[in-house]
Amino acid sequence: MLSDKAVAQAKPKKILYRIADQNGSGLCLEIPPTGGKRWRFRYRHQGKAKMISLGTYPLVSLKEARDKAWEAKKEVSQGVDPSVKRRL
Repeated sequence: MLSDKAVAQAKPKKILYRIADQNGSGLCLEIPPTGGKRWRFRYRHQGKAKMISLGTYPLVSLKEARDKAWEAKKEVSQGVDPSVKRRL
């Protein structure tokens, strides 16, 4: 699982990479070469892989990102696509 320390110490590489939170929530930390840190929720809806943004670190903490991912995961389990819901 991600920790506050691991998130704070994550450094950019030459290409974009993601660090997954190992609790199966679909939460990951995305780090582009420019160095910003973005929270993403990865999920599948109707057989298609999708991803939504949950905010940027440090404005959104690890705990807040996990809470947002949990809410989005509940929506997916109820058959609701979080990206479509957000657009409406």
